[in-house]
Amino acid sequence: MSRSYSTTQLLDYSSEIRELYRFAMKSFIVFIITCLTMLCGCALQQDVISLYDRVGVLEQRQNDLEKWGEEFEKVRLKSLTEEYDKTQEERDRRFRDQYAQLHVMLNKLSEDIRTLNGKLEETDYLLKRKVENIEASDKKRKNKLDQIGGVAGLNKDRIIYLEKYLNLEPSGAGPAIEGKGVAEKDFSESEIYTFAKKAFDQGDLEVALGGFKKLIEKYPNSKNADNAQFWIGEIYYREKHYENAILEYQKVIKGYPKGNKVSAALLKQGFAFLLLGDKGNARLILKELTVKYPKSSEAKIALQKLKGF
Repeated sequence: MSRSYSTTQLLDYSSEIRELYRFAMKSFIVFIITCLTMLCGCALQQDVISLYDRVGVLEQRQNDLEKWGEEFEKVRLKSLTEEYDKTQEERDRRFRDQYAQLHVMLNKLSEDIRTLNGKLEETDYLLKRKVENIEASDKKRKNKLDQIGGVAGLNKDRIIYLEKYLNLEPSGAGPAIEGKGVAEKDFSESEIYTFAKKAFDQGDLEVALGGFKKLIEKYPNSKNADNAQFWIGEIYYREKHYENAILEYQKVIKGYPKGNKVSAALLKQGFAFLLLGDKGNARLILKELTVKYPKSSEAKIALQKLKGF
């Protein structure tokens, strides 16, 4: 049967072993001396018997000490093994906890990435739809304006014919830009621009739009081309077609970067986005205006506007 010992008992046993060892050494020395004495004929028989008894006791104690030493070593090894197992189990537990936390973090990160991808796809889809709607609306308006221009041209032909037939002075309304009865080569780019701008100032936006488009189409390199493109954007802006206005202002910014209407186009483009409720793009465009053209009057207006949102 194995015994269990406390730390205090093991220390006591260790001390006792050392004492018994010293006692055994002393007894051995005494035994040697006694033997020498007996050999010399000086020892008594009773002393010899006593000595033998003491030697027997020492041998028995030595055997007990060896058994205690073996049990002590087993207990010590068992204690060390249990302590190692406990330490290893603690390390394993911490590792499992860290792994579980890392797994949770990775799952959350994956979920955030999926959510972000979904939002990006949705935003991309909405932007494409918005651009398609703007382009479709612009195409319909262009077709309508072409139809109006054709009708206006026919009416102008009729007026000119009637004036000639009645021998009347020609009306001073300006050149018939879309009229098929008057050759377009008869009118210079300056005359077309002047006519269109006059119509714009008088509020005849449809006639003005046709004139400005005709100028850009026939004289794309004209010195008034950037101004004409800007006024096209202004026409859409006044009619509250802000998506079309944004596109037309962008043509001024990209097509005529050295013209005198870029800062004005940026300002009105920012206002158009703001009227559409898109404050993010409006803020970006107005800030771009203040950075690129800080000394312009439009930049001062943009700075005042930026303070409001």
